[in-house]
Amino acid sequence: MQYPIELNFQYTEKLSRLSTFFRLILVIPQYIVVYFLSIAASVILFLSWWAILFTGRYPKGFYNFITWYMRWYVRMSGYIFLLTDKYPPYSGEASTLVPPNNQ
Repeated sequence: MQYPIELNFQYTEKLSRLSTFFRLILVIPQYIVVYFLSIAASVILFLSWWAILFTGRYPKGFYNFITWYMRWYVRMSGYIFLLTDKYPPYSGEASTLVPPNNQ
């Protein structure tokens, strides 16, 4: 069975000490933006629940927004939890760094 979500992390031998030291300060602007996006995502999820209940379908625009938000949130969380040294972009667009697994 192929899973709809896949996270791949690669072990990094050495992280930047300077960015690790200032990481919590550097992520404040990202956190503020993601906080307001999480409010919007909560409203969208509530509306999606009703849409699925009455129509039996997940509205495509709602689905795209939630996946866009989750990409941004996961990238920011990975940066905060020291899983990557790369500063997350201000976007939830799909990453072109790792090609999707087409098995």
